[in-house]
Amino acid sequence: MLRTLKQLWTDEAGLTTVEYALLLVLIVAAAVTAWTQLGSQVSTEVSSVKDTITSTP
Repeated sequence: MLRTLKQLWTDEAGLTTVEYALLLVLIVAAAVTAWTQLGSQVSTEVSSVKDTITSTP
């Protein structure tokens, strides 16, 4: 049992896949954050332009 656990602990065959998966998760999280922030800024700007247009006589 102890030998099997030691072999699993030192096995590095699947580490590359896990590393790529974690990197992909970080990239997606950064992209979602940036997209959300950009969307918020665009919404604010559109609202400002709309208010300017509607308040102009």
